[in-house]
Amino acid sequence: MNYDFQFGPVFDAWPLLLRGTWMTIQLSFSAMILGLALAVLCAWGKTAGPRPLRWLISVYIEVIRNTPFLVQLFFFFFALPAIGIRWSPYYAALVAMVFNLGAYATEIVRAGIESIPRGQIEAGLALNLSRVEVFRFVILKPALRAIYPALTSQFILLMLASSVVSVISANDLTSVAANLTSETFRNFEIYIVVTGIYLALTLAFSYLFRLVFQWGLNYPDRR
Repeated sequence: MNYDFQFGPVFDAWPLLLRGTWMTIQLSFSAMILGLALAVLCAWGKTAGPRPLRWLISVYIEVIRNTPFLVQLFFFFFALPAIGIRWSPYYAALVAMVFNLGAYATEIVRAGIESIPRGQIEAGLALNLSRVEVFRFVILKPALRAIYPALTSQFILLMLASSVVSVISANDLTSVAANLTSETFRNFEIYIVVTGIYLALTLAFSYLFRLVFQWGLNYPDRR
């Protein structure tokens, strides 16, 4: 193998790579928060809502889970402007990621909710808690504790899937890398560095999720 490694152009473009990394972090973290909120609402609607609402949520889940994320991204960025709904690449990517995560996480959260014994719910109502308080303290928190590993794995997959948004020119890490390869032609060096950055992001998010679990969900289970 007679290849001349040149990492100089990569180091010269380090500010651009950092900017792309920060965009990936912003997109991923925002989509995780909003997607989880959407999932909790949909899980509640699917378990306790009226029949039409349950049907609509089921349709949403089936559509998202049975179509490619790339097609969903194109729908938000290229299709919706035809009916007057226009997004910047960043917001199109964010909305697509939120809807994608929401569908997958809804089923995870729903499984957690349905794992809570009926007796705990009746005990909460007997203590004169409102239904919102029962859902928040008796159902949701123990459910999140039970499904936390599956949920955080879905978050990590979402962060890695965010690389797809480069196709609509959202200035994430992969998009910056593609632009740099076209300018420097140092494909090997650039993608070695980008691979290392994604690995570091995955490890950092995993560590952050462990801290969140220790802080908010690591309590004795006395059931």
